[in-house]
Amino acid sequence: MNYRAAYEKGKGTLAAVGIREAELDARLLLEFVCDTDRNTLLVHGDRELSSEEEQGYLEMIEKRCRRIPLQHLTGVQDFMGLDFAVNEHVLIPRQDTEILVEEVLQNLHDGMHILDMCTGSGCILISLLHYTNDCTGVGADISERALQVAKKNAERLESNAIFVQSDLFQNMEGLFDVIVSNPPYISDRVVETLMPEVKEHEPRLALAGGEDGLDFYREIVKKSKEYLKKGGMLFFEIGYDQGQAVSELMEEAGFLEVQVKKDYAGLDRVVYGTLGFALE
Repeated sequence: MNYRAAYEKGKGTLAAVGIREAELDARLLLEFVCDTDRNTLLVHGDRELSSEEEQGYLEMIEKRCRRIPLQHLTGVQDFMGLDFAVNEHVLIPRQDTEILVEEVLQNLHDGMHILDMCTGSGCILISLLHYTNDCTGVGADISERALQVAKKNAERLESNAIFVQSDLFQNMEGLFDVIVSNPPYISDRVVETLMPEVKEHEPRLALAGGEDGLDFYREIVKKSKEYLKKGGMLFFEIGYDQGQAVSELMEEAGFLEVQVKKDYAGLDRVVYGTLGFALE
């Protein structure tokens, strides 16, 4: 079987079971198995696959048909221009979360100390440290398996990020200039309606945010004041319909200049504010 024929077979197989991005997934899996790039399909479509490549590709296609996420098959996801290792123990980094990172970056200065709460793969903290000078940071997560992935990413990307197992602020010490979090924010009932790739293969611990999706925001807003320096900032990623609710939680807790940032689709995506100096 040549390269193009393998691609066409894979694309057709994925499309037949309803994979939304069958063309893209078929091409990326072929490139992963054959260690090629996107130009190969255009320029070298007549290249013959070895028996090992053909078998490996068809096995990958079969797994993708079972709704195993593409990123779990390749083991990697691009985020902020960096390649992060991922598996079933962490939430796959989304492009929407780059909006959060970009907003934090606009407010970071050299030497700041950052806390990434619910760090998962570590993609937020590692990206922030990668694109700033002399900042330091701690990533906290309740899942030891998630932290193993985060530590692997820090090592691969030569980051000075430190990771701590903690149930929210339970094992945290010291004060931070910035706290950032992409917490579980999907309501429990909505989790059951998610696409199989998410519901069945990503950790529920990183998805479900309680009956109304706001449980983690309430706890983090309340406790963050004990760990933020006066004048420090708190940043959240939010669901598209949570901007007002999270803003009100922060304002009621005494945060100032609370703002909502939209994503590229025009949906509310980030809420952030500043801890007032007058707070006790």
